[in-house]
Amino acid sequence: MSLSLAPSRPVLADRVLPAALRLSKGRSLATDAALVVGGAALTAALAQLYIPMWPIPMTGQTFAVLLVGTVLGSLRGSLSMALYLVAGVLGAPVFAEHTSGSLFALTSGGFIIGFIAAAALVGWLAQREWDRRVVGTVVSFAAGTVVMYAFGLPWLAVSLGDLGPAVWHDFLHFDSLGAAVWGAGVAPFLVGDVVKAVVAGLLLPAAWKGVSHLRSR
Repeated sequence: MSLSLAPSRPVLADRVLPAALRLSKGRSLATDAALVVGGAALTAALAQLYIPMWPIPMTGQTFAVLLVGTVLGSLRGSLSMALYLVAGVLGAPVFAEHTSGSLFALTSGGFIIGFIAAAALVGWLAQREWDRRVVGTVVSFAAGTVVMYAFGLPWLAVSLGDLGPAVWHDFLHFDSLGAAVWGAGVAPFLVGDVVKAVVAGLLLPAAWKGVSHLRSR
């Protein structure tokens, strides 16, 4: 029997890969590794679709994180995000705006750590077929987004707090640190978060229906 990181409950990646990549008794570890690397590469690519903003840029990478986690499953999705993080820390220009290096130098460092947990959560939900219905997919993406905020906002608060009132008051024009964290780290992204969840809610169930139709022919 071949080694594999594929979940016992198949996710979308396990249904759409060509038959040539399948083994008689499971998927090879090499195929899983390729999926992990591919997920990290997709996240790096979408990180470069950005609107320059400070302290948190607006990018496409959060959509990539949730999509990768959902399509690959919990383990492979979280490993893919861990690889993305390590690659960036080691110097590959994979973070937003082609940046890299220590997370402690980034006000968005907490979000990048949160990518791992978010991918694990949405992958776990996908293994329980949440991504096969519109509402389930939207709720799954919303939950993953909350996880990213749970990691990212405390980090942002510490970063802005260290920079001092001259930054969050004089530069960002907020009266308090809490208002700065909300106004710069949450409010500008809420509409985009909703759009991403709705797009996923339309895309992923449709992909499952397409795969089911092809397999039934």
